[in-house]
Amino acid sequence: MVEPHVTLDTGSLNPVEEKLRGPLEEQLTSALQAATDKITHEYAGEPVDAVTVKLLEQTRSGLHPDIAAGFAPDQGELRRVAEAIVRPS
Repeated sequence: MVEPHVTLDTGSLNPVEEKLRGPLEEQLTSALQAATDKITHEYAGEPVDAVTVKLLEQTRSGLHPDIAAGFAPDQGELRRVAEAIVRPS
């Protein structure tokens, strides 16, 4: 089972974002994990690129619209989650 975790780059956060970093990371991680679980359960042989797009869309749909609009995960990391869904260990 894939259990992704979101970690924000502290070097790019302003003081307000830094203060909210812990709760924001928890919310983003929770949304990504929920998306991962749903997509894993519904997986029907789609290619990695399609799963990567679904992960991003599903994660954003689980977030407040303002947070979703600013959610720009590392595409390489998101792809690694998609690869783990497509090719489970």
